[in-house]
Amino acid sequence: MSDLPHRPAPHAVVIGGSMAGMLAAAAVADLVGSVEIVDANELPEGPEPRTGVPQAVHIHLLQTGGIEAIEDLLPGSIDLLLAAGAHRIPVTTNMVVYAPEGWYRRWTRATHSLITASRDLTDSVIRRQILKHPRVSTRSRTKAVGLLGDRNHVTGVRVRSADGTESQLRADLVIDASGRASRTPQWLTELGITGLREDRIDSGLVYASRFYRAPVPTRNWPVVAVQADPRLPRPAKSGGILPIEGDRWHVSVMGAPGGHPNGDAEAFELFARTLRHPIMADLIKAAEPLTDVRVTHSTANRRLYYERLSTWPEGLVVLGDSTAAFNPIYGHGMSVAAQGALALRGTLSTGPTAGFARRAQRAIGRCIDTAWALAVGTDIHFSTTTGRRPHLTDRLLHRYVSRLSHTATGSFNAATALTDVLALQASPTSLVTPSTLLTAVAGPLRPQLDRPPTQRAGTPPAGEPG
Repeated sequence: MSDLPHRPAPHAVVIGGSMAGMLAAAAVADLVGSVEIVDANELPEGPEPRTGVPQAVHIHLLQTGGIEAIEDLLPGSIDLLLAAGAHRIPVTTNMVVYAPEGWYRRWTRATHSLITASRDLTDSVIRRQILKHPRVSTRSRTKAVGLLGDRNHVTGVRVRSADGTESQLRADLVIDASGRASRTPQWLTELGITGLREDRIDSGLVYASRFYRAPVPTRNWPVVAVQADPRLPRPAKSGGILPIEGDRWHVSVMGAPGGHPNGDAEAFELFARTLRHPIMADLIKAAEPLTDVRVTHSTANRRLYYERLSTWPEGLVVLGDSTAAFNPIYGHGMSVAAQGALALRGTLSTGPTAGFARRAQRAIGRCIDTAWALAVGTDIHFSTTTGRRPHLTDRLLHRYVSRLSHTATGSFNAATALTDVLALQASPTSLVTPSTLLTAVAGPLRPQLDRPPTQRAGTPPAGEPG
């Protein structure tokens, strides 16, 4: 792209019609002449399952950082989601969460918000928005099988159609948003680029999920979650209930090796009852199951450090799960993809000058850092985790965050500090500022709750805004 310093790239190819792929197309559509989205499968017309997204059967949410990024990329999308039945959940006002340190309070002043909906609905709203763009087109049932160009400059992709015919798609910009199955590491090796570092930290967590007809209207219904406690001498177990469109609950339970769930519908509620608190089992007992139980084993945290390679070709960017995939229990995947797409747009908006692709890849890497630190910083403390074990600094930091979480059960300021990071709106380093350190030392300002907070907690104590 270095030969196009004064005008936008005329053509971009996006590999993958995923959420990340659609957002990538949205990021560049106004800055290039045309965008073509290549996907190995057919793209659904509406809120239907998309082949190649097995994780869609499990609970999904958008964090505040992701909500704001999507709205920046595709204005009006969040209102469309809400009009289609998605829920906006105020944090922590409408959340019933049992952390390892106790029940979090439901403060009347919301610090952030979540969007909850089925993955199929979220995908369809975003897909419909971007495919309206006059510069965006799709090529379905077409698989990307290689890169064109050399180690200095990618000039397009080789593709194979459903009938086996191979052809070349020339492009000034290729964006890989093909997900966990990305073949970019192999393609780079074929171009002579080696030395790619990969981290894989796997807690072994297994997901089991199903949809329910809620026994009550779900508007203003809270998120319910029971978190795993790594300090307990048994396999980690956790779960969550999200209100979604159609007065349904989307329910997922998770367990580590030695205590993981399975696809047996009769065992689903029984497994939920083995969590640290039976609230989820009590709720779904009164609900009507709408689907079978679906199970997923691929929940490892995996990161490829493309931004650290000494050689990076012009014309290539990697985004979303293709560069970093997270344990889905933390609910950050879609939001990180959205923030990465926004970073791509910000880099391209200055012009496709020499070094653009490397700058974009580094900006995307920075968007990954917070969610990666959160996921890995928790998962390494489970006894079943492979890929990395905690060292002294990790253990000290974990103890401090646990202390801050304990404080957050009765302190609005501590809860805000934590949710700022969880919402992907602050760096983990914000948790060790002097004011937050003092908050943690002071401890909770209200006594711990001994039961689920079915009502909101009221206003924070004197001295704490909220």
